[in-house]
Amino acid sequence: MAIESMTGFARVAGTVGIHAWAWEIRSVNGRGLDARVRVPPGFESIAEAARKRISSAFSRGTLHVNLTVTSDAGPPRPRINETALATLLEAVSRLPASDAIRPASYDGLLGIRGVVEFTEEAQDALAAVEASALKGLEAVVLALKEARASEGRALEAVLCGHRDSIARLTAEAESHPARGVDAIRERLATQLQALMEASPALDPQRLHQEAALLAVKADIREEVDRLHAHVAALRVLLDQGGAIGRKLDFLSQEFGREASTLCAKAGDAGLSRIGLELRTVVDQMREQVQNVE
Repeated sequence: MAIESMTGFARVAGTVGIHAWAWEIRSVNGRGLDARVRVPPGFESIAEAARKRISSAFSRGTLHVNLTVTSDAGPPRPRINETALATLLEAVSRLPASDAIRPASYDGLLGIRGVVEFTEEAQDALAAVEASALKGLEAVVLALKEARASEGRALEAVLCGHRDSIARLTAEAESHPARGVDAIRERLATQLQALMEASPALDPQRLHQEAALLAVKADIREEVDRLHAHVAALRVLLDQGGAIGRKLDFLSQEFGREASTLCAKAGDAGLSRIGLELRTVVDQMREQVQNVE
């Protein structure tokens, strides 16, 4: 299964008689799934259908979904149900006055369902547009999935390159001459000599403790082993595909932690260079991981 990006754009349009509709979806990064749907008045049922379809198709991302409907004849003419409006006004007049409640306004009353109506002909036309737009909803969702999948294929190639770079740098650190027994012994001797010169009265037991501590700090075996394990885990995740963005983000944090520890324990210019290059690659990878679903 391939990975998908959280970024993408899709547009699908259609016509029904003198009416035209168009869906547009813009998708950007998000910690979860957030579908923000905007539709013209009278198409509220389509908004709910759009949210459900998007929830079934995607697991992460912020999606801005917009439906526009236009007509060569202009918008359908509404009709005010004067009986319903009069009933509402009468009911409002019987309410006790209160400073905490704002008085009813016409724009608020006209927004109540049933007060503004459309002619039967206009309703039939809107129903036809709604049916056509619902078919277009499926098309635009599929188009967005393809756009995100296309971005995902490019992302996967970049992440595979980062994985290979991390594996190469880890191997370089593992085989670096500075990790040899003679090199470590020489560095320890230099550090112990400096320690003895700074504290001539240091007792043998304390000196032994300091030597053991320096030896532990000079060993990057654990960091190298964990880096190898993380590279193997990254390889499995990329082969697995699907919605792996959160797992990749966690794994990139682990890579960063090991790279920082390796830099801190390097004790050699060559190892430090490898550690810094490793951190750079990990930072680049983590930046790309933020786009993965």
